[in-house]
Amino acid sequence: MMYRIARASEFLVITGIGINELKITKKALVWPLQKCRIIDVTPVNYTFEVNAMSAEKLPFLLPAVFTIGPCVDDHERLIKYAKLLSHHERDSHDVKDLVQGVIEGETRVLAASMTMEEIFKGTKDFKKEVFDKVQLELNQFGLLIYNANIKQLVDVQGHEYFSYLGQKTQMEAANQAKIDVSEAKMKGEIGAKEREGLTRQNAAKIDAETKIISTQRDGDGKKEEVKVKTDVKIYENQREAEVAEAISVLATKKAGWSQQAKMAEIEAQKAVAIREAVLQQEVERKNALTKTESLKAQHLSKATVDYEIKVQEANSVLYKKQKEAEAELYENRKAAEAKKLAAEAQTYAVQLAADAALYAKKKEAEGLKAIAEAEGVYVRSLMSALGGNYNTLRDYMMIDKGMFKDIAKFNAEAIKGLQPKISIWSNGGTNGQMVDGTSSGHAGIKELASIYHALPPLLETVHEQTGMLPPAWMGSLSVSADPATSSQSA
Repeated sequence: MMYRIARASEFLVITGIGINELKITKKALVWPLQKCRIIDVTPVNYTFEVNAMSAEKLPFLLPAVFTIGPCVDDHERLIKYAKLLSHHERDSHDVKDLVQGVIEGETRVLAASMTMEEIFKGTKDFKKEVFDKVQLELNQFGLLIYNANIKQLVDVQGHEYFSYLGQKTQMEAANQAKIDVSEAKMKGEIGAKEREGLTRQNAAKIDAETKIISTQRDGDGKKEEVKVKTDVKIYENQREAEVAEAISVLATKKAGWSQQAKMAEIEAQKAVAIREAVLQQEVERKNALTKTESLKAQHLSKATVDYEIKVQEANSVLYKKQKEAEAELYENRKAAEAKKLAAEAQTYAVQLAADAALYAKKKEAEGLKAIAEAEGVYVRSLMSALGGNYNTLRDYMMIDKGMFKDIAKFNAEAIKGLQPKISIWSNGGTNGQMVDGTSSGHAGIKELASIYHALPPLLETVHEQTGMLPPAWMGSLSVSADPATSSQSA
């Protein structure tokens, strides 16, 4: 047993026990009785010169280069390649002959249905047709054309079709060139005369347009001069009006400023007198406030001292109660934290036990799964070794597991302790004689006698199992432990 890994451009082909046909993979564990082979799927270039013939029965050579390799994107086609061609080297003559035969066959069939002109002018379509038909044939071998390059057609020796066609094209090109030169010369002379006439016409037209534009420009200049003079006069009149208006406004403002100066002087004198009276009133008010504040300070100092004493006493009581409440709160908090830690510890222990049980169950399941997988591999290998015979495999497994021994043991335990009762009855006749000594020649009487002799054991069996006795008209049945005695009484 060994582990095999393929490179990027390779695949592993595994056959043998436990594998239906073959298995293709990149990596695998190779078991005993299995064979592993490495195949390279790198595309290979195949260069050919295909001899073909057109519909006009003109032979030619078609040089072509095909890049062909296994189709790695399609698993079914890769299996076909592994089955049919993997035992050959990729560049061997067998594979090359196979590919060349497919390409030559399809190319010749396609070329025979087309003319030489169609092949030569429609090279792109011809290449596509060849590519599609060759790919269709290579699909059955699991091969894929990655690239196809068809070169220019080449003459076969003794059939210089393309040479003659090239000469014809050269002669046609030379004659066409001469015709083109003559036509170009004629067009040049005619064009020169036409250009000369057009030049003279354009010159006369430009002179006339120049005179018209010059006249228009003179008129526009005079209009602009008159307009400018008018605008200047209007601007001068506007400026004179603005100057007169500014002088009038200035005189008005000077009178207002003089009046405001006199009023400001009077207001300043009155303001000084008012300010003196206000200051005197403020001095008297300050003296009264000073006396009032002195009295307030005496009474307030006494009240403040009393207040501070009472506040200190209240703060002392409040601080004592606050500390007692904080101590009780701290004890309750610590007790809650202790209960919380105990609950968390218990939860953690339960969780650890559950995790351990889950881990044990998981490992037990993994062990059962591993045993089942091993037994499955063992059974498949036995089935393959026994040729797929299920009955043989079943018998072998039953013998190997000791099931026949267990079945015999179970059957023995099932009948253990039983005390079967066996009754033997006889009609007493021998050598063709009945009980009463009559001859057996009378068939009807013999049959009746047989039925009569069968009744006693039947009636006794019914009596033993159900306890019921036959009716009186049929006779009496004496119950005895000895079946022989019972039969005689009956």
